[in-house]
Amino acid sequence: MLDKLAAVEERYEQISLQLSDGAVVSDQARYKALMKEYKQLSPVVEAFRQLKAAKEQEESAESLLSDPEFKELAQEEFLQAKRLIAELTEQIKILLLPRDPNDERNVVMEIRGGTGGEEAALFAGSLLRMYQMYADSKGWQTEISSGNQTELGGWKEVVFTIEGQGAFSRLKFESGVHRVQRVPDTEAGGRIHTSAVTVAVLPEAEDVDVELLDSDLLIETHRSAGAGGQHVNKTESAIRVIHIPTGLTVDCQDERSQGKNKEKALKILRSRLYEKKLADQNAEIADKRRSMVGSGDRSERIRTYNFPQGRVTDHRIGLTLYRLNAILDGDIDELVDALVTAEQAEKLKGSEQA
Repeated sequence: MLDKLAAVEERYEQISLQLSDGAVVSDQARYKALMKEYKQLSPVVEAFRQLKAAKEQEESAESLLSDPEFKELAQEEFLQAKRLIAELTEQIKILLLPRDPNDERNVVMEIRGGTGGEEAALFAGSLLRMYQMYADSKGWQTEISSGNQTELGGWKEVVFTIEGQGAFSRLKFESGVHRVQRVPDTEAGGRIHTSAVTVAVLPEAEDVDVELLDSDLLIETHRSAGAGGQHVNKTESAIRVIHIPTGLTVDCQDERSQGKNKEKALKILRSRLYEKKLADQNAEIADKRRSMVGSGDRSERIRTYNFPQGRVTDHRIGLTLYRLNAILDGDIDELVDALVTAEQAEKLKGSEQA
């Protein structure tokens, strides 16, 4: 591992020199790629340098253990250095795990009401609000691209983007069926209903990932369908883009101009095609997404939100938290951290067995 770390540090220093080269700075594409690699290597190099310093402290303290005058102090420093070396070694193992190449990307999220009718649509709205508030807490930007609202304020389906560094790395675990158990306001008998909502999280594709040919696109304009008499019902600014080779269809009606709606629709289409491209290249990815998202049935779930008991349970890792209201207000870091840790543990287990 030390040889690998030394090579990483050497590469880091090479990039540092290149980033100060005027020719590189003027080449925006190359500069951007190098800066991205530099940022990725920084935490590894920092931990490696701390590890080297800790090893030097350990050796220095060890050399004084035989001196009666300094033995007690040296013993304390020696043990402290050993603890730090162990901690840094584990930290570096995690940092050296293969990275998901999509982790730093923006996100396209799709939320759809499943089993449960209006109650499912209302909970889809609760999840939309949860992710919007979580994004706000991170300083990320959210923007709704399209959706189908109900008369009671729920969402049969909604598609939105979240823009921010590392958004996909934090939100990719949200894909799947979210189950809610609560007494609906319309339930006179006070019975608990179980409903389900599906969430899909896609990494936003860049132009270079997916080539869209004009000949493969059918673009239509139409009036938006929504509750009430708002602007979207009065003009044909909504855009529908159909990708002829795959049959994928994207609607976008959020903006007042056709141009902006078309731009958003193409962005979402690229993300869906990018995900399809990844799935076609890797059957494991396709199987994982199908198992995570499922059909929207009550029995398939990654997480349950139980209102009578005020708890949220993530069934993949067996974690239950009794602070449902805070979670629905966007405080989901504890859930996300636990899922990240579980994934890292699985990767570490795999790398040790290899």
